[in-house]
Amino acid sequence: MFSPAVRHPRPVLLACVVVLSVPVAIADRPWSQRMADSEMVRTPDPLLLDVTGEPKWDYTQGLVLQSILGVGDATGDAKYERYVRRYYDGMIDAKGVIRGYQLEEFNIDRVNAGKPLFALYERTRDPRYRTALDTLRDQLRRHPRTKEGGFWHKQRYPHQMWLDGLYMGATFLAQYAHVFDEPAAFDDVATQFVLMERHARDEQTGLLYHGWDESREQPWADKTTGRSPSFWGRAVGWYAMALVDTLEQFPRAHPRRPELLAILRRTADAVRRVQDPATGVWYQVLDQGGRKGNYLESSASAMFSYALLKGARLGDLDKQDAAAGRRAYEGILQQFITTDAAGTASIARVCQVAGLGGDPSSSRYRSGTYEYYLSEPIRSNDPKAVGPFILASLEMERGKW
Repeated sequence: MFSPAVRHPRPVLLACVVVLSVPVAIADRPWSQRMADSEMVRTPDPLLLDVTGEPKWDYTQGLVLQSILGVGDATGDAKYERYVRRYYDGMIDAKGVIRGYQLEEFNIDRVNAGKPLFALYERTRDPRYRTALDTLRDQLRRHPRTKEGGFWHKQRYPHQMWLDGLYMGATFLAQYAHVFDEPAAFDDVATQFVLMERHARDEQTGLLYHGWDESREQPWADKTTGRSPSFWGRAVGWYAMALVDTLEQFPRAHPRRPELLAILRRTADAVRRVQDPATGVWYQVLDQGGRKGNYLESSASAMFSYALLKGARLGDLDKQDAAAGRRAYEGILQQFITTDAAGTASIARVCQVAGLGGDPSSSRYRSGTYEYYLSEPIRSNDPKAVGPFILASLEMERGKW
């Protein structure tokens, strides 16, 4: 039987010092705080989040910091916002220039790092933060697109839309339009989701394939449909989170809001149908539960739990979605969450990374097949699970469930 490579959690060298410095032990707090505190123990310097060398402006930093900022909002504890601001103050200079960021790279992943700046700018009115937000907005004005107007995932992935990109770019654009009164942008936001579903949705299962190649030139792309071969859990998770976060920003009276609601409900229905009945969580390849080598994966499970719970809380999904989200959250705690003697929390069985494409002659070509998704490394405490777990925990802790 296939056995994925497992990477151990990052060393927790400072755990005792940090735990003893706070008045209440990590283990006595709600799970959102426990995981946020644990991540801050693992990475005391936020500039080193998810890097082994130079600090990086990328989507994983934005995801984790957005979730930690949410813990600060829920608790009123200023230490969480201070931690988040340390990252942005280290990455944005006095003129608002983002360290290491190149707009002309046209990498939609980079946009996601800016999401926490909306809250930070609202609270501080620091012009550096507004300049950085405007820079990212400008990228989306100039970003290359498909013939129908869909954002390419990256310039180096021409003619391709990936599910991941909706969370990275479209949700940022919706929030920018809401905060800075750019109503015309909402139509563009809706178009991104409609195009992605139109080209990636499988009519039989309702699930969405990871990517779509307008040109049909990629080896992974079906020559008729342009779709990649498999339903990767985290890719659909990104899309589900993007929908609920976008609808939160989208005007209630906008004529295209019903399109987004319909897409969310179709996606939620499809996701519920492949939820593992025994554990409540989801497999790495969604529709292949029980197939040799497939495994229960934590980042997708946390993303779906968050999306289902938040969508139900906002009234965009219904009671059966809320029940599925709660069941998923309980399954996450049982299947993936562990704590050490100090109460520091970890989340296990995270697919480290997966994508599409590369050099077709390489043994590591990302083909999008079932076998490919099972070949990627697995590790603990990857930010792509940490962030969504914190967000799902915050939804659970609102007390509505």
